[in-house]
Amino acid sequence: MPARPPLAWLMRVVALGLPALLAACGPARNEFPPTCPRPAILAEAADFDRYRGDGAGPHDLTQLELHGRIVGVKGSCEIPGGQSNLSVSVSVFVELTRGPAMQGRSAEVSYFVTELQGSAIIDKQSLVSTVAFPQNVDRMTLQSGDLKLALPITPEKTGASYTILVGFQLTPAEMDANIRRLQH
Repeated sequence: MPARPPLAWLMRVVALGLPALLAACGPARNEFPPTCPRPAILAEAADFDRYRGDGAGPHDLTQLELHGRIVGVKGSCEIPGGQSNLSVSVSVFVELTRGPAMQGRSAEVSYFVTELQGSAIIDKQSLVSTVAFPQNVDRMTLQSGDLKLALPITPEKTGASYTILVGFQLTPAEMDANIRRLQH
């Protein structure tokens, strides 16, 4: 049976080999990770209140079915080897509050993720998520699944050239109510 190497020798091999292994996990030496697009929440579409009835106001709290608020956008990006597209992964975080007029314990929430280059819309995706409130829970935070985007890049046009804009898909009345609230 061969003799086992001394523990000090084994620790030295691990200590010398570990940095080389870890170096392969990220960008090459003197290379920075790609610049990601700027995430933004459209203020006029960041909140919504869904009321029972025809939607005509005024409303009071007893008619509230669902209140929603976009509370965050998270993402990451990478450039797959040899490609001229920036691969972006985006998640949207929504806080939902069940109102006293809500029938049942589940609701659908519609929101959008838009890719902008400057002020030009490159692409817009409308998404729908279903939330199910457990018993005795009236407030939840919902995280969308990772949405995958591919943005064309060049040496002159990096991920910083883009903005990822999110908001709720609102009715004209809901949008008007948000605009009035923001003006006060």
